[in-house]
Amino acid sequence: MKKLISLLCLAILLPATSALAGGSIVTDSIDSKILKAEVAYNVYLPDGYELSSKCYPVVYLLHGLTDTYTAWEDKGNMKIVVDELIGTGEACEMIIVMPNAGGPDIRNTWNGYFNMPGWNYEDFFFSEFIPEVEKKYHGIGDKAHRAVMGLSMGGGGSVVYCQRHPDMFSSCYAMSAWLDNKEDEVNAGERARDCFFYVCEAVRNHSAIDFIDNADDATLASLRSVAWFIDCGDDDFLLDLNVAFHQKMRNRGVHSELRVRNGVHNWEYWHLALRLALPFASRNFK
Repeated sequence: MKKLISLLCLAILLPATSALAGGSIVTDSIDSKILKAEVAYNVYLPDGYELSSKCYPVVYLLHGLTDTYTAWEDKGNMKIVVDELIGTGEACEMIIVMPNAGGPDIRNTWNGYFNMPGWNYEDFFFSEFIPEVEKKYHGIGDKAHRAVMGLSMGGGGSVVYCQRHPDMFSSCYAMSAWLDNKEDEVNAGERARDCFFYVCEAVRNHSAIDFIDNADDATLASLRSVAWFIDCGDDDFLLDLNVAFHQKMRNRGVHSELRVRNGVHNWEYWHLALRLALPFASRNFK
C-alpha cells in the first residue's frame, strides 16, 4: 500500500516538475561592418535546444526608445511568459531574438530601426543581422517561419519592416506602435541635430500611415501575405495613430486585427501584450 501511494505521488509530481522546465537566454553580439560597431543582442532558446538538431521558427522582438536589448528580459519578464506559453502549448517552440537598437541617452546614443545619417540600421538588420543570427542559432530561415513584433519605437519598426520587406515575415504584432511623427507624438524640439532629432525625423520619413496611403495594388497584395495585429491601450498617447493605421489598412483591403485594451504606454501593458503576441505568431507560422 505504501508503495502504491508513493507511485501515485510520483505521478502527480512528474507533470509539475516537467512544467518547471524552461528555456534560457543567451547574450551575444555581432561585429557590424555597416554600423562600424559591435551590436549586442539576447536570444531566447527553448528548453532542449542544446540537445536538439532541429531548426526553429524565429521571432524578432524589438524594444522601444531609451531601452536596450535587455529590456524585454529585465522589464518585460519575457522568459516567464515564453516558458508558460510553450509549456501550455499556446505557443510553439521558437527562437526569440532581441537586438539592440538604442539606449537611455537619446541625445548622444543612436536609437531606431531605420536608416538615418550615420546609422544605417535597416541595412544592418537585413544584410548582416538576420543571416548571421539564423545561421548561428538554427533558425528555419524563411518567411513562413519568421515573425517580428515590438513595442513603441519597436512596434513602429516592426510595422515598417513588414511594409518594406513583406517577403521576409509571416506576421507582425505591433504594441503601442510609434507609426508616424508628423504630429510630434515624440517631439525632438528645436535643438541641435543630435541623435534624438534624427530618430524623430526617421520615424516621420518612414511613416507607416503614409505608406498605406501611397501603396499601389501590387504593394497592397504583398501586404496581404502578412498577418497583422495592432494592440494599443485606451489611454496611450499613441492610440489615435494606431487606430488610424488599422482603419487605413481596412479601407485598402489589408486585413489586420485591432485590440484596444485598458492601459497606458507602460510595461504592465506590454507584458500582457506578449501573451497575445507569441500565440499569434505561432498560429501564423506555416
